[in-house]
Amino acid sequence: QVQLVESGGGLVQAGGSLRLSCAASGRTFTVDTMGWFRQAPGKEREFVAAVSGSGRSTTYADSVKGRCTVSRNNAKNTVYLQMNSLRPEDTAVYYCAEDRNPGFNTARASSANEYDSWGQGTQVTVSS
Repeated sequence: QVQLVESGGGLVQAGGSLRLSCAASGRTFTVDTMGWFRQAPGKEREFVAAVSGSGRSTTYADSVKGRCTVSRNNAKNTVYLQMNSLRPEDTAVYYCAEDRNPGFNTARASSANEYDSWGQGTQVTVSS
């Protein structure tokens, strides 16, 4: 099984930016869909963004569309989530996940149940 490790979280003021990274080890994930999810205290895990294996297709939750960009560097086995114009409601633990199912489907990519491996999460805190 692949191991996923998130990094780049921290404390940022509202309106600021963060770049999260998700590094994979154990095997490459070039053909795998990679997703980002977040979970705030007392709330359900929420889809944020996903990127296809090639990096050419992406999908975003409405709550972050226009503020976040998901990308990947397969040579480095790393997926990124660039977050701009951050708001206090973005405060959560952010997780990356791997879906080994072939192809890319926006509905499947937004469903946490479809993912096979998960990282440990990185805390993002946005102050007002």
